[in-house]
Amino acid sequence: GHHLLYCTNFEPTWLTSPRLTAGALLFFIGLIINIHSDHLLRNLRKPGELVYRIPHGGMFEFVSGANFLGEILEWCGYAVAAWSLPAFAFAFFTICSIGPRACQHHRDYKKRFGDYPRSRRALIPFIL
Repeated sequence: GHHLLYCTNFEPTWLTSPRLTAGALLFFIGLIINIHSDHLLRNLRKPGELVYRIPHGGMFEFVSGANFLGEILEWCGYAVAAWSLPAFAFAFFTICSIGPRACQHHRDYKKRFGDYPRSRRALIPFIL
């Protein structure tokens, strides 16, 4: 916040730059994925239930950590839109902290559920 308010000089053309548009688009795509994924996770169990279930729907059809993917996309979009070292550092450290959690969740799901979808990846659809 401090860097963007006091250390950065945004030119008037910044508001119409492709970088801002691309970053904002990436941010909002991540936001939608994150909100939808959290909604699906919250509704996996009924109140008081203790059983684990495989999440389905949305990006969960492609990755185990759909909510993590959404958050990473949000912060990467913010970094592109802000185009500042602190924003990119925050996005990088978000990936470094959330990425391993997504991989651990993926391993846990595969271990817990014999029928876990084999095509589903941990964090990046079709790749990781």
